[in-house]
Amino acid sequence: MFAAHRLLLPCALLLLAGCAHKADSFSLQKQSQCPLALHAGQTLILSLPSNPTTGFRWITREAAPGHLQSLGPEVYSNPEDAGLIGSGGISTWRYQATEAGSGRLRLTYERPWETGVAPAEVFECALTVK
Repeated sequence: MFAAHRLLLPCALLLLAGCAHKADSFSLQKQSQCPLALHAGQTLILSLPSNPTTGFRWITREAAPGHLQSLGPEVYSNPEDAGLIGSGGISTWRYQATEAGSGRLRLTYERPWETGVAPAEVFECALTVK
């Protein structure tokens, strides 16, 4: 019985250590997942539905200056099973949380050449980097 108690403490510590591990990346797909709390060094992967064949594009208006760093341009992918020309896909951006503080990530879905027209959609997410 004493030996079982000796094993219980190390197992409990391992379990707690596993729970305390910070994820290296966070996938954001819905505005309902906001606000966000990230830690410095963590990668944020933002994926939003889009369909560039309609002329609409997501335009980054604000990306938490000083707190998020872009890791490259937008990447568009179309699901292979869609099989339809002109069907929608997913636009993805990658950011790295840099310095502690608060900011917001704001994108608008619009046709860039249309001036004076309200965006079809707005994605806005408050975030804090710890």
